[in-house]
Amino acid sequence: MSRGSSTGYDRHITIFSPEGRLYQVEYAFKAISNSGHTSVGVRGKNSVVIVTQKKIPVSFPELCFGRRLSDIFATPEFIDISAHLLQDKLLDPATITHVFQLTPKIGCVMTGMIADARSQVTRARQEAAEFRYKFGYEIPTDQLAKRVANVNQVYTQHAAMRPLGVSMILIGYDDERGPQLYKCDPAGYYVGYKATAAGAKQQEALNHLEKKLKKEPQLDEEETVE
Repeated sequence: MSRGSSTGYDRHITIFSPEGRLYQVEYAFKAISNSGHTSVGVRGKNSVVIVTQKKIPVSFPELCFGRRLSDIFATPEFIDISAHLLQDKLLDPATITHVFQLTPKIGCVMTGMIADARSQVTRARQEAAEFRYKFGYEIPTDQLAKRVANVNQVYTQHAAMRPLGVSMILIGYDDERGPQLYKCDPAGYYVGYKATAAGAKQQEALNHLEKKLKKEPQLDEEETVE
């Protein structure tokens, strides 16, 4: 096996390659990058904001059925293929969302595979409910982020599981520490942020946020929303 090849090592989630890489975890990150949408979170002095894209699933028109994609793109009438994509008329756009409420004071935006996102949201709500039942008060944002990250990390240890192809950006408000912003990734890493992004245009969004926060490190509510 040539050095640097993923053959063999990408089939087993618990086996490191000679370079110290877990390919299945890297594939989970690629699923986030290939999701087609971008999410951004920004924390200000007294507020925190998350924003994401909402894309309605589309389908090819009937003229596309039974034809190879290479033939479709080669025809003059399909040079601008985006103009011929059809939205499902029976679909309810109001049911499509990547933003979820976890507790009365904590919400999140999910970036990546939506089925994995809903599974992780359900688990996060369970963790929050168990914390409230055990301790008698709502779980802090950092503790919920830690619990979600711990679950993600366990998914990288067992062959019968796979990492979730989704990134969770959590926002919340703490009575003592104010606005909170955290991000959890498929590898089980979590940390607090002043601003962060995830998805297809993550690097471009981060570059913009770095320039913005370099000029104004502490944003007020209006600037945070902008």
